[in-house]
Amino acid sequence: MIRALLLLVAAFLGLATATAQTLQPASAPGDVHVVLETDKGRIMVAVHGDKAPVTAANFLQYVDQKRFDGTLFYRGVGAADYGFVQGGAQNDPKRILSSIPHEPTSRTGLVHDDGALSMARYAPGSATGDFFIVLGRMPAMDAHPDAPGDNQGFAVFAHVVEGLDVVKAILAAPKSPSAGEGVMKGQMLEAPVKIVTARRAP
Repeated sequence: MIRALLLLVAAFLGLATATAQTLQPASAPGDVHVVLETDKGRIMVAVHGDKAPVTAANFLQYVDQKRFDGTLFYRGVGAADYGFVQGGAQNDPKRILSSIPHEPTSRTGLVHDDGALSMARYAPGSATGDFFIVLGRMPAMDAHPDAPGDNQGFAVFAHVVEGLDVVKAILAAPKSPSAGEGVMKGQMLEAPVKIVTARRAP
């Protein structure tokens, strides 16, 4: 379970160097709005189908098939208003769909800024049904085509438009010092936050 959900270690370097900044509008014409009802409150996101069509369609498929209902936000990295929270299907074979092609930020023009939603992955093209929400600005998670190694970053596909305070509350929740494997050790929430439902907004 854990291997498929690992965020690359290089992405964490952005935690020490980036500053909080929003670089593009949170919502634009053509976006699809989705409401995540959690047991800590409501989060509304604008899904950017025009800019990240493959990744957005994947997320909406999970929403429309109710595959996120009853899943969890289970991981938090960072503190206060800087870091990210991760949630989704946790590689549950009853929930996950086929992996999708990777849409790097260098192609979509989206970046990991305040409120961005992005897909968790291991290798490029391995993302399925787990995503994370960013607080602050994390340029190390963007694609860097001129960098060596796996330089494709993570695929941003949406932004929070309401409920960023809920995301901050999830990030601030206590972490288990012993839970998790590898880079995730110490990052798992002691009390994961349930995604009760995920639905397109009326």
